[in-house]
Amino acid sequence: MSDRTPAGRAGFWHPVTLIATWFGVGLLPKAPGTWGSLSALLYAWVIQTVAGPVGLAVAFALVFPLGVWAANAYARLKGERDPGAVVVDEVAGQWLTVLVMPPDLVLYAVGFALFRFFDIVKVWPASLIERRVGGGLGIMLDDIVAAVYAGAALFALSGLLTGSLRFAVPGALPGGAP
Repeated sequence: MSDRTPAGRAGFWHPVTLIATWFGVGLLPKAPGTWGSLSALLYAWVIQTVAGPVGLAVAFALVFPLGVWAANAYARLKGERDPGAVVVDEVAGQWLTVLVMPPDLVLYAVGFALFRFFDIVKVWPASLIERRVGGGLGIMLDDIVAAVYAGAALFALSGLLTGSLRFAVPGALPGGAP
């Protein structure tokens, strides 16, 4: 992708637009980050059901660098620091939030709420990253920090929410089944 491409030339079907807006989800009216997070949970559920937590980890590892590239290119094309339509950062963050949890409606719902909270509030160092790290890396990294906070909170609450500590990888974490 050329740095010189004007915004009008990267239409909806262009890979930059498709990835940055998560197949158009970020173009929905009102609260694109919320729509991106909800969409991410649907994908996470399918990925974890079909391929387990390792599959979701691989998906995250693939979407993060693609997201950095697409968010960077899309922001440049639009001439904005962090366009609202870019929601691939929410996808990566939401996937990281639920990574160690099994596909469970309650856990995913709480993970969604926690991630949205930490993404909106921008607890340090997310606020610092948002201010100081530019381009696609900055767009993606502040959501990863939010995901770490949200994932830790979800992990801490999971025993209360389900009545026992359960993890997507049995035995991989303290308290997991052998």
